[in-house]
Amino acid sequence: MTAPTERLPHLVIVEDDPAFGRTLRRSFERRDYEVLLCTSPGELAELLKTTQFQYAVVDLKLGTESGLTCVQMLHEADPDICIVVLTGFASIATAVEAIKLGAAHYLAKPANTDDIEEAFGKREGNAHVPVEGRKTSIKTVEWEYIHTTLAECNFNISEAARRLGMHRRTLARKLEKQQVK
Repeated sequence: MTAPTERLPHLVIVEDDPAFGRTLRRSFERRDYEVLLCTSPGELAELLKTTQFQYAVVDLKLGTESGLTCVQMLHEADPDICIVVLTGFASIATAVEAIKLGAAHYLAKPANTDDIEEAFGKREGNAHVPVEGRKTSIKTVEWEYIHTTLAECNFNISEAARRLGMHRRTLARKLEKQQVK
């Protein structure tokens, strides 16, 4: 793997799904980004020793590891990097943690290159976004509570199930059912 050249915007994609990672990489390369792809926090740590990036796309769940670790590493390496977190398991708790750790945006999958590039361009918040009350269903409250617990357990499903007082398979089924598509 070669280091990015100086003339193109540098982007790192941290994604454990090989097909999605390759697709995203090719799409950004067609838009004149110099892209490096890695699949874990360990691989990212090695890349950061030799390469600086202007942009990063990080999957929230990297196998058994948390993408939040990557967000933290990227932000510590360069506080000006624009980080977009992608997830199929969107929750308020993980969105808040990602932003606190240095992410600029948090997008639910499936997100395409247009969505991600748009997020790169929005580094500041928007005070004019309408504040609307929404009715919260019991399912939404349960979903957010589950994800808060998951985040507290660093996405360890067994530990989260224990804390929630449910069987691991039951929790896994709930997560599969509610996955954002």
